[in-house]
Amino acid sequence: MLRSKLDTSSDEYQANLAEMQRMWDEVEAELAKVPTIGGQRYVDRHRKRGKMLVRERIEALIDPGTPFLELSPLAAWGTQDPIGVGVASGIGVIEGVECAITGTDMSVKGGAANPTTWKKGHRFYEIARENRLPLINLNESAGADLPRQADLFIGGGRSFRDLTVLSKLGIPTITAAFGPNTAGGAYTPGMSDYTIFVKEQGTAYLGGPPLVKMAIDEIVDEETLGGAEMHSRTSGLSDYLAHDEMDALRIIRQIVRHLDWKKLGPGPTEPADPPLYDPMELMGCASADVRIPFDIREVYCRLLDGSRFEEFKPLIGDKIVVGWGSIHGFPVGLIGNNGILFSEEARKAAQFIQLCNKRDIPLVFLHNITGFMVGSAAEQGGIIRNGAKMINAVSNSTVPHFNLMVGASYGAGNYGMGGKSYDPRFIFSWPNHRVAVMGPKQLAGVMDIIARNSAAGRGIDVDEEALAAQTGALEAQIEHESTALYSTGRIWDDGIIHPADSRTVLGMALSAAHSNEIKGATEYGVWRH
Repeated sequence: MLRSKLDTSSDEYQANLAEMQRMWDEVEAELAKVPTIGGQRYVDRHRKRGKMLVRERIEALIDPGTPFLELSPLAAWGTQDPIGVGVASGIGVIEGVECAITGTDMSVKGGAANPTTWKKGHRFYEIARENRLPLINLNESAGADLPRQADLFIGGGRSFRDLTVLSKLGIPTITAAFGPNTAGGAYTPGMSDYTIFVKEQGTAYLGGPPLVKMAIDEIVDEETLGGAEMHSRTSGLSDYLAHDEMDALRIIRQIVRHLDWKKLGPGPTEPADPPLYDPMELMGCASADVRIPFDIREVYCRLLDGSRFEEFKPLIGDKIVVGWGSIHGFPVGLIGNNGILFSEEARKAAQFIQLCNKRDIPLVFLHNITGFMVGSAAEQGGIIRNGAKMINAVSNSTVPHFNLMVGASYGAGNYGMGGKSYDPRFIFSWPNHRVAVMGPKQLAGVMDIIARNSAAGRGIDVDEEALAAQTGALEAQIEHESTALYSTGRIWDDGIIHPADSRTVLGMALSAAHSNEIKGATEYGVWRH
């Protein structure tokens, strides 16, 4: 069992706690905006029509007393698109089955999709596919945001392809039409295995009455053109006609019940006793300033069942801490940083990744990494060759990967630790997380040196005042672009979480992953020895 050395009464801990709380308060304030981001008058209009909001539908759909893990709730933060992009997506339990559930928010531009909506949807379908989760669509959308068509039309069609791929893989897809399914959006029910239309509410048509009038000079009402009754009794697009919204949710539950869905993974096999240390202490154990190191074992203490951890190679490569434990009974291999990566750390991690693949054990990467070591000693010692081994192991590993961003994730360290471009099953960030090619001060400093060398090469004097302003502006830009909020807004992760919720969130993600097979790699690419 791990023994914590954290002094929660120290000035350092209290300073970290206060700063982390400040950052979390900022995230929480942004999350609070999402349910009414379309404007309160549109929310009120929606309610006056007797309709539930999307998150109310989800709450009524999932099993009573079970949690809903919402994913990418702050998508589009810091962009021209509304925060959350008018879509609620996540994982919830229906009739005892973990399902991927997504629904449109009609109060945000009539549920119209923008470019970030498609991006969020693509990531969500990816999660459903890789983890083999039945997909539930709660649809009510005006289709595409037409003024943005140039930015979304070409890539937008992929969502329909994704639906058919899920069906081909034997992953059920269920769509309930609570309102309009217009133009391309009509293909969502069209591509689904099961469809439900709500009477006098659900509609689907490739072109609405105005377009039909313009195209073929036909005057037709919505119900005749594409209403729930017509699709249930005539076209066959609708499999079930629901009397109202609650009836539609009941039918979804009925369909999920008769799927008789079975998980392919082994599930939890270890005692799921709580850690010896309070997970709330995670708020102060990690450095709020990612430039200040901390012992990743303090996170393990508050994450693992019973705080049990079997460390691998504890006497070599001490800047990376790897070993085995379990989270909510699910066995995991943990790879966490205690500083920069040297050759010894890279070799150690590569071997550990192979061992976990041999035993079919999922990997949890805890990022707090400034990158691989640079300099002549590191280069002569084979940092590229050894770093490539770690990246090779990560790239070819086939057990599920989970990323928990507890600090910095800079440069090739992000790659070695199985970052976004290495297709982890889930990525969750703490509010203090920073991600970039390097730290803001270092990047600005590099550009300062390059500018001075360039001036010297051309035989001209440096304008110190202009260069200082340029360097300062660049540092501020990178500081902004490396924050957790900037990252989550661009869907580089699946959400910012409260540090104290890390164990619960990882437990839910692990459980979802076990819906699919858990199987390690048996082959790797060429390793340079």
